[in-house]
Parts: sequence; C-alpha cells; structure tokens
Amino acid sequence: MKITKLLFFVLFLGQLSCNSQQKKINGISFVASREAINTKHISPVLKAQSNYIALMPFGFIRELSSPEIAYNTQRQWFGETRAGLVQYAKIFKEKKLKIMVKPQIWVWRGEYTGFIEMDSEEKWTVLENSYTAFMLTYAKAAQEINAEILCIGTELEKFVLKRPEYWKELIQKIKKVYTGKLTYAANWDEFKRVPFWSDLDFIGIDAYFPLSNEKTPSVAALETGWQPHKKEIIRIQNQYQKQVLFTEYGYRSVDYNAKEPWNYNRNSGAVNLQAQINGLQAIHNQFWKEDWFAGGFLWKWFSNHNKVGGKENTMFTPQNKPAEVIIQKLHQQ
Repeated sequence: MKITKLLFFVLFLGQLSCNSQQKKINGISFVASREAINTKHISPVLKAQSNYIALMPFGFIRELSSPEIAYNTQRQWFGETRAGLVQYAKIFKEKKLKIMVKPQIWVWRGEYTGFIEMDSEEKWTVLENSYTAFMLTYAKAAQEINAEILCIGTELEKFVLKRPEYWKELIQKIKKVYTGKLTYAANWDEFKRVPFWSDLDFIGIDAYFPLSNEKTPSVAALETGWQPHKKEIIRIQNQYQKQVLFTEYGYRSVDYNAKEPWNYNRNSGAVNLQAQINGLQAIHNQFWKEDWFAGGFLWKWFSNHNKVGGKENTMFTPQNKPAEVIIQKLHQQ
C-alpha cells in the first residue's frame, strides 16, 4: 500500500511538472493593420501553436522632447486604436487565445523611445498627464476585453529613470481600473535599472541581447553568448522574486543577426534563414525550461500571412520561412 501511494505521489508531481511547462506563455506580437480581422487572419497564428497574443495600440509624439501624445484618432490604422484592440481581442478570445495589451509610443521618424526626455518641469507635467490618459484608456479597454496581462510601457528608460515617483503613482491608478497582471517592457540594457519591478507581476524584458559576432552562429555558440546575460537576469529575478517575461524576443533572418539583434535596418545584410532558426532554438533552450521564466512574445507577426515574410525576407517575422516550422515545434514542447 505504501509503495502504491508513493508511486501515485511521484506520478502526481510529474503531472504538475508537465502542467507547469504547458503554462509557459508562447506568445506572438500581432501587428496592427488598417482593417478589422477575421478568422482567416488568425488561422496561421493557431497553426503556430501560440497560446497568447500581444495586441499593440499606438500613440504618437512628434519628437523626443514633445510632451503631447496623439492616440486613438481617425488618422490611425484601425488596429492601432481602441476599437481595433477590442475587435482583434474578440476574434482571438473566440479561439481561446489569451491577450497581453501592450500600448506603445512611436516617435516621428522612428527615433528610439528610450531617449524621450523633457527639458522643463512644465513639459514633464504635460507628458505625464498625456501618458496617464493614454495608458488609462487602454487599461480600461484591457479590463473590458478581460486581457490577462497589461504592459504599462515599452522601452521608456529616460522617462522611467527621471520620473520614478510618477510611475509608482501611475501603477496605482492603473490598478484601480484593471485587475489583471502587469508588466513593463524594459529594453535589454535597461531592465537592471527599472525602479518599480516590486509593484508589477512580471519583470518584462525586450530580449535583444547581443550574443555573437559570427555570421551564422551555431546554437551552441549562441547559448554560450547567453550566459553572462542570463546570470544578470537571474540576479534581478532573485532580487524581486518575480517571474521574468520576454515582452519581445526574436531574430532577423539575416547575416550577423545576433551581433545587434535590435537592429532593423533593412540594408544591414544578406538573407540568412539558418541564423534565425539558430537564434530561436537557442533562446528556447536557455529559458523555456526555467521555473522562474514565464515565457515570451515573438516579434513579430502580420495579419496578411500570405503576403509577408518568405525566403527572401531579412526581417524579424518567421512567417513563410523555415523559422515558422521551428516556432510550431517549440510552442508544442
């Protein structure tokens, strides 16, 4: 009888372990389009075995020192607006996918959002009021669509470091209207300095860490390149005792894609489909089996599946490339 009970207990623990693995977030960052979506647009996402989708409404500012955020306007693409977010979420929820709402800022000409900084107290106040209105609009929408996660900002390092008290207050305002999980998408070289991880549910990282200077680094070389970064991630995870979520991760299908993985310059190299495969395999090998790791959101996926990606494409999407097959396999593990 004791042996039977022991065997049952071992099997029970094994089942718990399997369930833990199944609960990893295998997410995809779904790019907003001009129009509403339907089931044909999300069938490829389902084929990729994804269980989460990041939906990304946008706000726009004119330049790095401009304090006013324009958002939810008729001039934007439908998918970038509140109505678009709600419509996209409805379609995905019908197919049992979970949602992370990830409002983002776009600076005119694509300048890096981490450099957004005001030159006066007056302008900081305007920016803070504008950003609060922007975020609360989408926090309320996230509550309405029953989104599982809300990301309160993406790569806003100077804004975060210069105005820490504002962010603490903003988080409390968000919690009054949204009851799901919260994270912030820190850039790969920013996450160590974010002052409010203790107030959130996940340590969010846009995981574009430099790993190798090789043209086509092997999976083994990439895993070696991950070690110092992983050590630092674990240090921060231990400090705050929060799960780590890769709010963005991905690799271009281009030569030297692990040297500066954040680089999206279209003219930066030749097509390299194997380099993209190796990058995705290595990051999964290093993180997806860790208990402290929640999962991640692949960057990025477009709604018009048959017209994007392909074997001549050097950008981040895995669509219609060998990497798409690898993602399907990795998401099933």
